[in-house]
Amino acid sequence: MQEILKIAIGILILILGFPIGNYLAKQTKEELTIGQFWFKLIIIICFLGIILSLMFRNDVLLFAFSFIAIVTSRSLKSKKRK
Repeated sequence: MQEILKIAIGILILILGFPIGNYLAKQTKEELTIGQFWFKLIIIICFLGIILSLMFRNDVLLFAFSFIAIVTSRSLKSKKRK
């Protein structure tokens, strides 16, 4: 039961990554054009971290890398919309 609660809290935090990413994209428009390469690199590194954390069964790293990837990807998508 406690493990299910931890995963549910992690999923709720990941869902919060979408509005946080959108908010950060609106606040830092000038950085999105300059740092687009670095945002893509961060996303790739996060996906590698997600795969490794799945292999090692480390939930904390899985949710951390997922959150970073979500927030960063929202910043890139917000740039493309505008």
